[in-house]
Order: sequence, then C-alpha cells, then structure tokens
Amino acid sequence: MKNIKIIFFDIDGTLIPLEESGIRDKTIRALKALKERGIKICIATGRSPIQIPKIDQVEFDCHLTFNGSLCYNDNEDIFSNPLNRDDIMTFIKNASAMNKPLGLASKGQYVANFLNDDLAQYFSFGSTSPTIIDDIEKFALNKDVYQMVMPIRKEEYSRALQDTKSLKITAWWDRAVDVIPSNGGKGQSVEKILDYYGFDKNEALAFGDGDNDIEMFEQVRGIAMENASEKLKNISYDICKSVDEDGVYYYLKDNNII
Repeated sequence: MKNIKIIFFDIDGTLIPLEESGIRDKTIRALKALKERGIKICIATGRSPIQIPKIDQVEFDCHLTFNGSLCYNDNEDIFSNPLNRDDIMTFIKNASAMNKPLGLASKGQYVANFLNDDLAQYFSFGSTSPTIIDDIEKFALNKDVYQMVMPIRKEEYSRALQDTKSLKITAWWDRAVDVIPSNGGKGQSVEKILDYYGFDKNEALAFGDGDNDIEMFEQVRGIAMENASEKLKNISYDICKSVDEDGVYYYLKDNNII
C-alpha cells in the first residue's frame, strides 16, 4: 500500500480496548513509526477535546472530535459545526420527559444534569466525569454545544429526537448515543481535513470499529477492526485483527506502511 499521507484513527474499540483506559505499547510504536515516516495522524472520535488521551512522544497532527463537529490542529480550528440552540432546548425537554440524564459538551467542558449507570460508564471510557449542574439550559444558551450524549437504546431514538429539526443520532455503543448536527458526521469532516492539507482520498486510510465510523469509511479506505460492527465490516476496504490483538500495529506492519 503506497502513497499514504494521512491516517484517521477512531479511539474507543480501535486504539483503546473498551475495557482498558490507555493505548497499548504496540499501538504507540505504530503511531511513532507513522510520524517518523512523515505520515500525518489524525484522531477521529466521538470524544470531546478534553477526553483525548495524551501519549508521551506522540503528537497527533489534527483532531476530529465530537464525531466531526469540531476539527482542529495546534494552530487553528479547521471546521466548526455546533448544534442548533432551539433543537438543544427541545432535546432537553424530551430527555426530561423520558426521565433520562443528558450530557452537553462545549470545546472545553462537559456537563450533565445527573448520571445513571449507563451514562457514568459512557464517560468512564474517556476516563472523565462531567460537571453536574442544575441548569443545563443556561449552559446551552451561553456556550457553543457541539454534542449531546444520552443513555438510550435504539427503540427510544425517535422519541428522543421528537420535534427536533437538525439533529441526528450516531452511536458506537449500544447503551448510549451521541447527538450531533444532522448535516454532520465523520465523513464530512474527513473531507474538510483532506481539503485543508491538500490530500486526495486515495492518500488516506481510516481505522474504526463502530457505526459512527461508517460515513468516514465511505470517504476513504476504511480498515475495520475484527471487533467492529457488522455494518462497518460490510463496507470496509479491509479488516484487521481486533483491538485486543493490536490490530492497528499488525495491519500497518504487514502492509509495509511502517
């Protein structure tokens, strides 16, 4: 596989096993080797910027966060697409009617009105805890909110989105969802980043495991983890070993990318 100039990496279930808190040694070695070869590495995650793991001696060239609603590098924001405030207010009312907790994220802060077991575990994957506040409506009115998170299952999706106009649900876990702009997603932001750096789609790869990676895989050659959802595997360019078997490292090594 030749002429790869940039690789996009999901985090949970791709770089980090869901039951672990840190990136494994072989994966770190792979990221360092990519940097040494001059290949740009980009995080592509549903996480917020404050939930991005810090890796000694590895600096990501850019960050695609909130499932693509905010993309940035060390110098500037590349793309910003916050949620519509009217829709946020409607969604907050829906969550209250369903007796569900709700998390709201700005670029530098994650808040929630309360936690249940599912929402607490969602945040544990990023080794963070939201700030619990009484008035999330006030937060939403005074901040650019890029993503909301709600602990619901598929059968509750339509109720949660009722009467909203520009929101959609994307999920990488079956017990909670990320809520993003309906015109958002990892696919659109991958295009923005490729345009920013002047790269062609054929010069890019992406690694992922969840349904929220589908749009990204539709834009560039996607490598699904063995532990990935069947939907993602069905549209992937290739499949590598699971995250528990250091799939990213071995795929890059076996294909002479590192």
